[in-house]
Amino acid sequence: MSIVPSPDYSLLFFSFFQNLFCIIALTPSPLSLSLSQQKPNSVFLLQSMKQLRSLFFYPVLPCRTVNTSLFSVNQTEPKPNFILNCVKHTQSLSVHSVVSQREVHTVALLVSDHEEPAKRSEVQSAVPLRSDGKRENELQERLILLTEKLYKAGIQLVSDKPGPGQYVHLECSQCLEGGSKVKSLFLHIHSKGHSAVWKCFRSQCGWAGYVQAYASKVSTETRASKVNVEVVKQPRKITEEELKLEPLCNELLLFFKTRGISGETLRRNRVMQKPTKRGTAIAFLYQRDGTIVNCKYRQLPKIFWQEAGTEKILYGLDDIKNKCDIIIVEGEIDKLSMEEAGFDNCVSVPDGAPPCISKKEIPTENEDTKYQYLWNCKEYLKSASRIILATDADGPGQALAEELARRLGKERCWRVKWPMKNDDEVFKDANEVLFYSGKEALREAVENAEMYPIRGLFKFNDFFQDIDKFYNGNVIDLGISTGWEGLDKYYKVMPGELTVVSGVPNSGKSEWIDALMVNLNRSIGWKFVLCSMENMVRDHARKLLEKHLRKPFFDLGYGEDMKRMSREELEQGKKWLNDSFYLIRCEDDSLPSVKWVLQLAKAAVMRHGVRGLVIDPYNELDHQRPPNQTETEYVSQILTQIKRFAQHHSCHVWFVAHPRQLQNWNGGAPSLYDISGSAHFINKCDNGIVIHRNLDPKVGPIDGVTVHVRKVRNKVIGRIGDSQLTYDRVTGEYSDYHEQ
Repeated sequence: MSIVPSPDYSLLFFSFFQNLFCIIALTPSPLSLSLSQQKPNSVFLLQSMKQLRSLFFYPVLPCRTVNTSLFSVNQTEPKPNFILNCVKHTQSLSVHSVVSQREVHTVALLVSDHEEPAKRSEVQSAVPLRSDGKRENELQERLILLTEKLYKAGIQLVSDKPGPGQYVHLECSQCLEGGSKVKSLFLHIHSKGHSAVWKCFRSQCGWAGYVQAYASKVSTETRASKVNVEVVKQPRKITEEELKLEPLCNELLLFFKTRGISGETLRRNRVMQKPTKRGTAIAFLYQRDGTIVNCKYRQLPKIFWQEAGTEKILYGLDDIKNKCDIIIVEGEIDKLSMEEAGFDNCVSVPDGAPPCISKKEIPTENEDTKYQYLWNCKEYLKSASRIILATDADGPGQALAEELARRLGKERCWRVKWPMKNDDEVFKDANEVLFYSGKEALREAVENAEMYPIRGLFKFNDFFQDIDKFYNGNVIDLGISTGWEGLDKYYKVMPGELTVVSGVPNSGKSEWIDALMVNLNRSIGWKFVLCSMENMVRDHARKLLEKHLRKPFFDLGYGEDMKRMSREELEQGKKWLNDSFYLIRCEDDSLPSVKWVLQLAKAAVMRHGVRGLVIDPYNELDHQRPPNQTETEYVSQILTQIKRFAQHHSCHVWFVAHPRQLQNWNGGAPSLYDISGSAHFINKCDNGIVIHRNLDPKVGPIDGVTVHVRKVRNKVIGRIGDSQLTYDRVTGEYSDYHEQ
């Protein structure tokens, strides 16, 4: 291409040529412009340069759009009046260039409808339309607008996707995938280019929003605002003629007959067939108000598929309209079987059963894609006062029943227990019962459906076995002996209870609990887990070994009658310690919290069969309560947690709590109400005990210990009273006190 400008305009034409050359280099189609016949003046060229800069050097968008040029794609020769038309129609025609990977795509944006008809017709005559017609141009116009708005919102598209009606995963510009290279941004463009929606599915981000082609507003939200972005996609409409369905052939009619399903039931439910490349398939029509919404296919080998892009609803939906009682089964043939047994108020789920019960919370309506058919049919389901779940008897079938009950409300759900097929197994589903046992057996199974169990809600017959054991006087149910006859009249150990133990310092609270554990281990083999923060492990081990072996750990000159334990006895004692006790201890200098202690205690119960937990003492725990919570409320909360742990795991808990500093103390035993922190220690506990050691020889023996039982909730196992014990300083043992 050669340009021969006049000397006065050489510099201006050089600049014009330089800009035009950039366009030519980036355009996928060959473009040659000849300006040798043009004789523009300086004003015209200056306007041309400004227009070309504004039109072709629009801010670069790294996106792909539909290529709609102002010239034919296959045309190698330029239109002679190309530049003149661009300048002439600047006010009525907007040409945007989108540059990506060395490609320039241009699109003609027609003037708005409110402009003059003459101008509009002039523009349309100046811009050649594609052979696809006006509708294609309008689609391309919307795509260009969406592309620009997405770019401004921070979404950069790659060069080859997405197209209208498609989905694509991109990198999220807001979170950059947390430093990973996972494409977490989900983008969808409407099939007609009207809008685009996106959402980042990283839990820490959740950036979402939407844009519309002809609206100026761009809506974006982050996870903090809990936005729900709904991909607007209209379900596909289908007809019987479009699907090319046929009446059932004799072979398929025979198949259903062998399953106990009559031709009349098949005709009523419009069960048909469809020829496919893989053979003839059964077609189950999903209808709402008599209109086909979806179609599910099944080949006789269990191969299933559905029509793509259709709405998910329940099979047989019209049969439950305005019904108070409805039945939900797992498959279409089960629904037909129910109808054979006389139940015309039955529907089937379209997608079968999940492999297991989800541990997550129920998603919102827009996000609950797996069970979207329930939300699509909620108007039909909300009027039902009783929903009978007759899913399969296998694991996935029971998981489906649980997921349905969670969404429909367990309070109005019932479940069918299928009868026994033989001595070892039950029938799998409704069709098996119909096939092997007949209509009456299937009807009886449905009529005997039971209320769906609700966690935490029971009837007394759920506990009749325990009540019978209690009546028969089981040893554990009547309380376990402490090992001291005098104390058993007032206090026995009951699994699943909480005993709060208090007393002034050096009164022997920990020593008494150690002795009680040794007695329980010796009599019934209980194991214990110890969270004792005031004792070093070696000192605690010494105290327990002395009580177990009834010999001192060290030789402190007690005489020939009381020698220290031998090395062989020590080894035996160490094995006993290791088999009978487990320790909860912080491995650093931090304090344990009640929640942390109970988690480890639960592990000890589940792994090692522990039956007793000792938390000694309360003031050595980490107590970080919220600033708006009083100490009384906090104590009530942690004692409730401990009681629930004890009851749920049938584990007795001893909780040591020191009394507050006593004013004008006279040496007597404190009250449970003197415990530092709150009166809830006595209000919440099942048993309350105060251990008091006599330190005054004028009152009684120095080694005398009184166990003050100040609260017993269960009158069957004890009552309020005092028991005298004698403490052996050499071995640490306690024994019943007998006057000499």
